[in-house]
Amino acid sequence: MKPIYSFVFLCVLMSVSCSKDLPAVDPAPPGTNTASLYFPTSNWETVTPASLNWNTTSLNEAYTYLQQKNTKAFIILKNGKIVAEQYFGTFTADSNWQWASAGKTMTALLVGIAQEQGLLNINNKTSQYLGTGWTSLPLAKENLITIKHQLSMTTGLDDGVADNHCTTPACLQYKADAGQRWAYHNAPYTLLDQVIEKASGLTYNQYFQQKIRDRIGMNGLWIKLGYNNVYFSNARSMARFGLLLLAKGKWNGTPILADTNYLAAQINSSQTINPSYGYLTWLNGKSNYMLPTVQFSFNGNLVPNAPSDLYAALGKDDQKIYVVPSQGLVVIRMGESAGQSQLALNSFDNELWGKLKAAGVF
Repeated sequence: MKPIYSFVFLCVLMSVSCSKDLPAVDPAPPGTNTASLYFPTSNWETVTPASLNWNTTSLNEAYTYLQQKNTKAFIILKNGKIVAEQYFGTFTADSNWQWASAGKTMTALLVGIAQEQGLLNINNKTSQYLGTGWTSLPLAKENLITIKHQLSMTTGLDDGVADNHCTTPACLQYKADAGQRWAYHNAPYTLLDQVIEKASGLTYNQYFQQKIRDRIGMNGLWIKLGYNNVYFSNARSMARFGLLLLAKGKWNGTPILADTNYLAAQINSSQTINPSYGYLTWLNGKSNYMLPTVQFSFNGNLVPNAPSDLYAALGKDDQKIYVVPSQGLVVIRMGESAGQSQLALNSFDNELWGKLKAAGVF
């Protein structure tokens, strides 16, 4: 991610086929009764931590920890209402910041909307939308890659090239057949933007604004930084998107994405190589997980201190959207790196959830 320049904030403020080894989708875990969720309008109702019997002393200790870890914004929603909202330094509720790769999860939901509209099919080969020659692969190998492989990070394209953000054909080189290798590769993900543009006939920002942003009251804008397309918004907009996920794709009863099969697939294992990854979404509670840049598995849960049904949008420098259906929780963290500049998971996730557990948040 490139440094955040002032002009970026000005731009934001002005914007008002499946591999044969794919597992069956697991039954959805016990979750929130979506009929009981609160959805904000221009105002946002709050509830006090004390009324939920949370330990306010421990919660304040969590705020101190967050401040020490370069956090700019932190929000906890319980059944849609704000229980905790803290801003640090000069950052305020109106300040905008980058989502980094946490925006991937929002792209995955947008792909589901486009499929529901009949604009695309995730089992179709990517070249049906981008044309042949979008990679440097032989045609037979290129045609193995589908939109679903882009969603699950299993395109087989080489993430070890000099610039794995680069989306030109010369940078998209063969490593393995599609579906045979999991690798956190930014370029194939980024090209989903072009897939949606080709399928919809709209710019990516236009389609996103029509289908998600304006319908749930977010602010923000996708901005091109080099090869990457990065979303910028305020923290409450991030919380609104987390609430949309918690509500299973509905906003105050109105379907934003009504395809429950797609939604279930997004937050379940998308393949067996890295069971802790759905459609551009990280999953807790699985037996093992892989991380960006490495090709071996770690045993255990992504975040041992968190509820097992947690799933998350995770971005570089610790941009976080955590969703816990069983607890009706959405937890948001925006800011600079908490100390380990990783692309997704690091020790900060588990430390934070240990502190939330100590505060009785779950």
